[in-house]
Amino acid sequence: MYIMGLEDEFAEARKWISESLNFNINRDVNLFEVTIRVLGGLLSTYHLSGDKIFLKKSIELTNRLLPSFLTLSGIPYSDVNLATLTAHAPKWEPDSSTSEVTSLQMEFRDISRITNVSLYERVVQRVNEKVHLLEKDKGLVPIFINADTGNFRKFATISLGARGDSYYEYLLKQWIQTGRKENDFLLTDYLRSIDGIFSKLLKRTPKDNHVYIGELIDGKNFKPKMDHLTCYLPGALLLGHHFGLPDSHMLLARDLLDTCYQTYMKQPTKLAPEISYFAVGANEDLDIYVKPNDAHNLLRPEFIESLYYFYALTGNHTYQDMGWIIFQAFERHAKVTHGYTSIGNVKNIFNTRLRDLMETFWLGETLKYFYLLFSDNPK
Repeated sequence: MYIMGLEDEFAEARKWISESLNFNINRDVNLFEVTIRVLGGLLSTYHLSGDKIFLKKSIELTNRLLPSFLTLSGIPYSDVNLATLTAHAPKWEPDSSTSEVTSLQMEFRDISRITNVSLYERVVQRVNEKVHLLEKDKGLVPIFINADTGNFRKFATISLGARGDSYYEYLLKQWIQTGRKENDFLLTDYLRSIDGIFSKLLKRTPKDNHVYIGELIDGKNFKPKMDHLTCYLPGALLLGHHFGLPDSHMLLARDLLDTCYQTYMKQPTKLAPEISYFAVGANEDLDIYVKPNDAHNLLRPEFIESLYYFYALTGNHTYQDMGWIIFQAFERHAKVTHGYTSIGNVKNIFNTRLRDLMETFWLGETLKYFYLLFSDNPK
């Protein structure tokens, strides 16, 4: 709202945050989701507006999240009760997601810088240091980590999609946030992980040469499957290249951006599925195909974010055109009376199966990146 100049709506939202937003609620929340969405939203609004109410709420929320880090290893538990200030592992398994525990650092470091309270940065930097010392497969990490032992789960999947994705993204962005130091292990770990992607996860389809990033099931068996979540990577690679990282990163970014675009364009709705599979042998009918259980679209932002990076850093209007086709597809298939809904099936324009569910990242990220992508004013 603030970026778009929606002043009345912003004032109404600010009033609600000031008078009605209450964190003293006796229920468990996910540490990672609340950090990136609620805390990240409050902090960025504070930076944009300078309004202290957003900082005040940020500090209160961060203090309520801190009990997550009271573990034997320093790796945080995934869930925390904001009222009782107690934390625990997920109810259904003992491990936290690797991406979740390694994607808190930018927000916690930012609040340390604003308040001059080093504790917030210290708890997340300790996580960085612990994960840095763990053994990896050419820089690639398993998607589960145990908060009690501080170790990765043995034989867990290696993926740049769900539960793995933002570990790699935050290595790069933290390196930028902390001043791009030369001997920083954040940079070393990031560069090593991209090399690992090149050597272990990167493949091309047999007919159309679509470049994609697969997964290693059990940490070793290659699966030609790529989550839509992975489409954040072209933007991250281009951002790294902008700050002096190798040309190979830019070339991979371009190839992957095209593949992600194709996951949209090859569907009748022009909307990408949650998960795409890729042909391994020339005898397969389609280079990119979708299984029925993976055909839903949750209004995710990752590809639009990458398009925004490409447009912002190159000025090439092609990326705006690509985004406009996808935006029109959302308008056509996801818009309902009171918002936009996830759809259950991108493969059939006559049976999209509206799910009556709008994730917060649609407003907080997807539409924001569309707005910035289509704006002719880079500032």
